[in-house]
Amino acid sequence: MHLASCATLLFRYHNNPHIQNHLKRITEEKLVGALSASDPATGSHDWFPLSSKVRQLDEQTVQLLKFGSWSTSAGYADFYTIMTVSPEYNGNYSELSFFLVYKDEIRATSDDWSALGMHGNMSGPLMVEGTFNMERMIGPPGDGQKNMIECIDAYFLILTSSVWNGIALGCIDIAKKHVTRSAHADVGMRVCDYPVIQDYVGESIIDTNASRSTAFLMCQTLDTLTNNNDWTPHSDLNHLPRTSIIHWLWQLKFTAAKNVSVVADRMLQACGGSGYKTDLGLERLIRDGKAGWVMAPSNEVLRNLIGLSALTGFTAIDLW
Repeated sequence: MHLASCATLLFRYHNNPHIQNHLKRITEEKLVGALSASDPATGSHDWFPLSSKVRQLDEQTVQLLKFGSWSTSAGYADFYTIMTVSPEYNGNYSELSFFLVYKDEIRATSDDWSALGMHGNMSGPLMVEGTFNMERMIGPPGDGQKNMIECIDAYFLILTSSVWNGIALGCIDIAKKHVTRSAHADVGMRVCDYPVIQDYVGESIIDTNASRSTAFLMCQTLDTLTNNNDWTPHSDLNHLPRTSIIHWLWQLKFTAAKNVSVVADRMLQACGGSGYKTDLGLERLIRDGKAGWVMAPSNEVLRNLIGLSALTGFTAIDLW
């Protein structure tokens, strides 16, 4: 979340002294950022800023209202990049904008947030309400759709996919340790001696390495397209290299999220009832791994987008 939030700022720092100064402060003061693109009115498969409102009061000031149904590190992060409608949207929800707000400018709580696998990241609802200088707007009015795809989607998809791959590897490591050290005295066999357990582990390694290889390929491609993540060319508002491969990043996220869910289940089955024990370490990885499938854009949304674009053309997709 922090890296994706920073990416939204780097995308449009070029003509904004406030953002330039903030980027310096991130490293100097060790600030942590977060994102808020969610909306309570549109579910959690994907997000649509139906509840946000923005009005331009004068050339230098906007009044905005932003509801986030949940945000990681809500109330704990030092700064947030939030997605809203643009001041000029006029009912067109493809007119989006991003704003930079700070910890003391939001209302948030994670105290009553109780959710499967989400106990450790301080997730919770978030609200922003007030007047802000236009220097807080990231990019020109209506630029948010470009920022959403080029930065948030690209970084969130590649980085969370890497997390899911890592969790899958962690599940395999824990299960391997358990089944090689556990034995059934009645038959004189270790758990790992059963062919079915060997099949579980073998297939999980194969599938996970396929997902990891796709992630590596996407990272290489992104480095090539962006000259190793050079943000300078983005002074041209139409320079959108990451957007050109967004459909591949959708496929990566689907693959990694599906794989970690399947691998986690297999490794639980390999460990048997011991897999439920907290001290084994598998239980937490299972809970976190399951988040991959449902995290927006959910795998239901992604496979539909890929199928739709393959059958009717990419221009048939209307994200906003």
